[in-house]
Amino acid sequence: MTTDTSSQLRLGRIAATLGVSDIERSRTLYREIFCLEKVFENGSPVGFLILKKDDAELHLTLQKGYRAPPFNQAHIIVSDADAACRACEHHGLRIVKRLQNKDYGLRAFVFADPDGNRIDVAEEI
Repeated sequence: MTTDTSSQLRLGRIAATLGVSDIERSRTLYREIFCLEKVFENGSPVGFLILKKDDAELHLTLQKGYRAPPFNQAHIIVSDADAACRACEHHGLRIVKRLQNKDYGLRAFVFADPDGNRIDVAEEI
């Protein structure tokens, strides 16, 4: 049930948070593939990072013994899905769902990062 107050509530950013077992490895990977840059870090040693590029933001949190769930955890819209897929393959990442045109207007694929986090990447077509 929606109240008058909640229907008028304006939402700001929302960002996916991924658990990772090696925060520096993940930071490097997401920088090299998507050019996401660190805009915030917390802890000593670092246990939390915020990465950002354009309108995209991804949070990484260090979790000892982390096990990723068996579903997609984030969805990224990109300007070139083919280039993103090639970059993932170049870095040796597992492609969970191959690159293909979807009947709902996206060219998309899903990859798993080194911790098994599944990321859905798509381009509007």
